[in-house]
Amino acid sequence: MPDSFEKYSLTWHVTPEVLGVLSPNGKFENTNPAWYKVLGWRADEVESKLFFDLLHPDDVERTAQAFETIQSGRPIMGFENRYRHRDGSYRWLSWNCVPEGDRFFCSARDVTEDKMNRANLKNREEEARFREQFIAILGHDLRNPLAAINAATRMLQRREDDPDKHLLMNGIQDSVSRMSALIDDMMDFARARLGNGINLATSSDVPLQKVLRHTLDEIQLAHPDTKFEAHFDFADPVVADETRIAQLASNLLSNAATHGDNTAPVRLCAKDVDDKLVITVQNSGTPISPERQLGIFEPFSGSEPDEDQNGLGLGLYIANQIALAHGGKMQVQSNDTGTLFTFTLPRA
Repeated sequence: MPDSFEKYSLTWHVTPEVLGVLSPNGKFENTNPAWYKVLGWRADEVESKLFFDLLHPDDVERTAQAFETIQSGRPIMGFENRYRHRDGSYRWLSWNCVPEGDRFFCSARDVTEDKMNRANLKNREEEARFREQFIAILGHDLRNPLAAINAATRMLQRREDDPDKHLLMNGIQDSVSRMSALIDDMMDFARARLGNGINLATSSDVPLQKVLRHTLDEIQLAHPDTKFEAHFDFADPVVADETRIAQLASNLLSNAATHGDNTAPVRLCAKDVDDKLVITVQNSGTPISPERQLGIFEPFSGSEPDEDQNGLGLGLYIANQIALAHGGKMQVQSNDTGTLFTFTLPRA
């Protein structure tokens, strides 16, 4: 027997790997102390029976095929099967077996925990996909009744002359719009957090100045008490997802209007800087503390929501995910002079 498998050598006694010399009749002639540490069996107990007697019933057939392989003179590497522990449980072992003469020198590593970890990871990934699918289906199914409510309300408004009823129907439409926005945020969050990030429909000829001005007009209607200013100095068109950039700008402008103190206008600026397009939104108001700035683009941990805002607190998180999906980045600076959010988009 080679010195490396000598029964009474130091390596034989201290290695954590299960070692054994297997005879052609299917019995281990020599086994090391690791058998007891890993499986609870003493040497005489292992060596007095066929190794098949210790196998999990589901692994017997394919292990017999592996045994035929080494009997034909070919080694096997990384072969995994389950051996019964003395307490009745089973442990996964990964075997390397090499023929030498009429004997087979075998070593095995206990991989039970590795197998369990891989199984747990797979389960977590499957759960994440299930949650994403559930949220996507829920969002899709909620949109249909909301669209029906919105359409019915508009039809009733055209037929109704009572101002009080018009006021009520306007309130219904506002509620539908907020609910739709919540569903959009929820689905974007699911895609970004549980899936593969924000989806883009990139175009190479986006008229971004027009997109930004239209977005600013919409925000102005939603925040009539806030003054807005815009300054653009960049070349159109831009390679981007038009809808997503509008969403990013809308989130930043709405956040600025909600949390600003209206002593100075909310400023939307966009300009070319070297090979990048830099879009900034600035407002005045109470500065954001350095601690909050660190996690401001994480979900539910930014400067939103508050008692004046109807939302999930996902606006800045989604804006950041849109920036990342475009290969860009979001940054925030905040001090006594105001708060500045910056989106940098590569032009190349």
